[in-house]
Amino acid sequence: MTNRSIAHARLCNSRLIGDPFGAPLDVVRWFGAVQSQDIPGAMWAVAQRMPPATTLADVEAALDAGTVVRTHVLRPTWHFVAPDELRWLEALTGPRVQRANDHVGRRRLGIDRSTFDRANEVIRVALSGGPLAREGLRAALMEAGIPFADPNALSHLLMNAELDAVICSGPRVGRQATYALVDEWIAPVPPRDPDLALRDLTIRYFRSHGPALVHDMAWWSGLTVTDVRHGIELGGDVLEERIVDGKRYVAGRGRFQPADVPDPHVLLLSNYDEYLGSYTDYGPVYAESLPKTRTIADVLGGHIVVRDGLVVGGWRRQLRPDRARATVTLLMPFTATELDALAEEADRWARFMGLPLELQVARND
Repeated sequence: MTNRSIAHARLCNSRLIGDPFGAPLDVVRWFGAVQSQDIPGAMWAVAQRMPPATTLADVEAALDAGTVVRTHVLRPTWHFVAPDELRWLEALTGPRVQRANDHVGRRRLGIDRSTFDRANEVIRVALSGGPLAREGLRAALMEAGIPFADPNALSHLLMNAELDAVICSGPRVGRQATYALVDEWIAPVPPRDPDLALRDLTIRYFRSHGPALVHDMAWWSGLTVTDVRHGIELGGDVLEERIVDGKRYVAGRGRFQPADVPDPHVLLLSNYDEYLGSYTDYGPVYAESLPKTRTIADVLGGHIVVRDGLVVGGWRRQLRPDRARATVTLLMPFTATELDALAEEADRWARFMGLPLELQVARND
């Protein structure tokens, strides 16, 4: 298998080609979790796996209704998850993140475990009357005498409450995000056996992200390499392994086969898209002829242009009330047909945002 073959298989497994999903929840379940610290980018990533007519309002409605929730899970960053899976995902991956959060709390913020636990109780009481925005929780914690010696303290207190499955995203109030109590916003579900949870998450990662390395999943999930190898063993025949260029790759059974990719095929992906941000080894999705220029880090420092499954440039977005502006910088030549495909993809993004498109394309190859 070549870089292109691995990239084509990942395009199919990531569902950036093939049959679209019918709802945001279907996308999130497929991956297990979708990275979402950049909310507009994460919503666009979800929509790219759905029918072309999907809009920002469609994805926002799923979050407002609680059919998809946003929380800190896996490694310490935000993800979209299925609500009925939040508790077992936190139980599986949360403890390692909690230890790191406790370390930061003690060393840099002056917050010990007893303070985290006390903050959880204050948050429970504050949210018992319904969802609140971040500033409402800040006020409740300050009134209870929880220390805020550092401006980052609130973020760590709220992240701890998320990792403990106390809170998650609630419905927006106007355009303002809120937090809700997990036990009030999400129906109760029985706890899962840890091995079954590990098996499920491992299968989902390699089915949706493969071909990938053990270290890729360990980084994505926050679990140890030993955990991931055990998960692969538990997956049995549902997964398969192959040696490619001296590296042992894993994918869902039958999912090493490169997919037929439309020609031309151009994507404007958000910087944290699961196709890009879920690996330690980015080699398989980088074009081998990508120029080694001094400015490449600047070009790829925003969002990413992918052609035929391979990274070939970057783009930046600017959202204004009257237009959606996409500024694209290509690191490799495009044919006229590929430029048309790029313009069509940019137009889809602007329609998703519900705004007229302003597109600028430059070359830096």
